[in-house]
Amino acid sequence: MENNFYRAVGGEQVFDRLTQYFYEGVANDPLLKPMYPEEDLGPAQRRLKLFLEQYWGGPDTYQQERGHPRLRMRHYEFKINPAARDAWLAHMRAALDRLELPALFEAELWDYLQRAAAAMLNTFDD
Repeated sequence: MENNFYRAVGGEQVFDRLTQYFYEGVANDPLLKPMYPEEDLGPAQRRLKLFLEQYWGGPDTYQQERGHPRLRMRHYEFKINPAARDAWLAHMRAALDRLELPALFEAELWDYLQRAAAAMLNTFDD
């Protein structure tokens, strides 16, 4: 894990804040909140944080606890259309902006988040 993105941006603290800010937005979103079966978004925040940390070179806790990410399979039961993708990205954009990362890191993370959100689309129906 030496000299990787995870460490360069600030490690666990940064990913914890990113997911905290993201779920603050989701908590009041009429489109996204119903996709979370748990009233408490804390477990979802933790799962996303662990996934992002592992993806960016941090600890492999996500893999140890949940196995392979299989993101599309894990989200297939939810209707992820362009409106849901855009809402997810809007909350993630707001969360990322609050971090005030250096521009290069912000751009790299944002590029990934946009690609990941697009990959999760599973319908174009409203």
